[in-house]
Amino acid sequence: MESIRDIYRIGFGPSSSHTMGPRKAAEIFREKNPESPRFRVTLHGSLAATGKGHLTDKALLDVLSYDKTEILWKPEQILQKHPNALTLEALDAAGSVTDSWRVYSVGGGKIIDDDHDPTEDSVYPLTTMKEILDWTQETGRSFWEYVEEIEGKEIYDHLAEVWEVMKQSIANGLEAEGVLPGPLNLRRKASSYFVKAKNYSGTLKEKTLIFAYALAVGEENAAGGRMVTAPTCGSCGTMPSVLKRMADSFEFSDQKIHRALATGGLIGNLVKQNASISGARVGCQGEIGTACAMASAAATKLLGGTPL
Repeated sequence: MESIRDIYRIGFGPSSSHTMGPRKAAEIFREKNPESPRFRVTLHGSLAATGKGHLTDKALLDVLSYDKTEILWKPEQILQKHPNALTLEALDAAGSVTDSWRVYSVGGGKIIDDDHDPTEDSVYPLTTMKEILDWTQETGRSFWEYVEEIEGKEIYDHLAEVWEVMKQSIANGLEAEGVLPGPLNLRRKASSYFVKAKNYSGTLKEKTLIFAYALAVGEENAAGGRMVTAPTCGSCGTMPSVLKRMADSFEFSDQKIHRALATGGLIGNLVKQNASISGARVGCQGEIGTACAMASAAATKLLGGTPL
């Protein structure tokens, strides 16, 4: 099971699998072929089928250059290894291929290739909830302490940055107004819901604030803004909204929030390890369902819950 750093990736929306993954692949390929005069990228399967709406082409062209990159769309070519596949090719001046790389964007911004060995990414020796629960019972410790045990205290440097980006995404989304990018001409609504929440009281106020925060991050993601996968771009608003409201209501310290992030990240990791967080494989409900489980675990930890 991989590091929770792979659950919480900082990047730009609107899709971890269709935007962040391809962008990362393009950056690696460009660095490998800095002198190449031309590039060609073939998008296969799901990347081609929904790439326009997810700005996949823009992510690639921003890295490889608009004036020297050709993009081919092959939605009918669904490759066996994963439905989100792309082939990058470097071309010489005559159009001959000088280098090529087949990449799979497997969810949450992670990419692999045909030479990928899953065991190389393994960090956690325990990979099921039962195994981890047994560990907590034997040691008297909690989920976040297991994360700290395996990844070291250095993981909190990453989680601190994650928390800051999450809060900034909320702030940016609440401030922004107007129409979101795309042909649907959808207006941003987070700002108006935030104002409405201020006029409410009790449970209605609490629910509306959480909704406004989640919508703010979702709209920032849809606009290609900076955010954190939790565990994906499509479900990126759930964790920030819950943690932000709890931090404000209970005045939790940043340290407690970081430990809650570790707790939620471990739960997301278990889903990723034993099922999938890729919408192309399990549907968007697999993404948001995992996000809800992560947020529930984080909130439970903050409110004093334990696995024992």
